[in-house]
Amino acid sequence: MSFPNTFKALGDPVRRDILLTLKEKSLTAGEIAEKYSLSNSTISYHLSLLKKADLITERKYKNFIYYDINISVFEEMIIWLSQFRGVNNEE
Repeated sequence: MSFPNTFKALGDPVRRDILLTLKEKSLTAGEIAEKYSLSNSTISYHLSLLKKADLITERKYKNFIYYDINISVFEEMIIWLSQFRGVNNEE
């Protein structure tokens, strides 16, 4: 996992919303594009960044490519972020 790619991908509200949508069910790029007023190329760009960050995976079924959320990356992030819990900055 690459934290810079992950944080870059999570930095955009559309990509965060796509992840929330994929949390519910697998979707094709076309189904994702129907939800937004964005061009297909823009949706493709967002999906590309999410894939590069390993936040989503893709799988082929017949003539379609379905996108799924990759929960394991979020689990790794939670573990990494949890080390900062309870940090006391008082001196």
